[in-house]
Amino acid sequence: MHRNDVIRLRHILDAAHEAMSFTHGRTRKDLDIDRMLVLSLVKDIEIIGEAACQILENVRDQLEGVPWKTLSVYVTVSCMPTLTSILISFGEPCRMTFPL
Repeated sequence: MHRNDVIRLRHILDAAHEAMSFTHGRTRKDLDIDRMLVLSLVKDIEIIGEAACQILENVRDQLEGVPWKTLSVYVTVSCMPTLTSILISFGEPCRMTFPL
């Protein structure tokens, strides 16, 4: 695995863990009243989407269980409100792991 892909995978994991920590104990209503929460989640979603788009195809093929197309689409603005609602709903730590 290329060093840049390892770094990008780490960015994905770090941003996912951070987003989950931001949503811990929060509700969907918090998104309506806490602008900093929204902006923080949007930034983490952008990081995840950008990193996912740049990971080499052969690395994606090795990590079959990762929904690459789904992760990559989160970089578009129209998907962000949906994902932030999903993150709030789950309220569990990220369970995505990569062999680093």
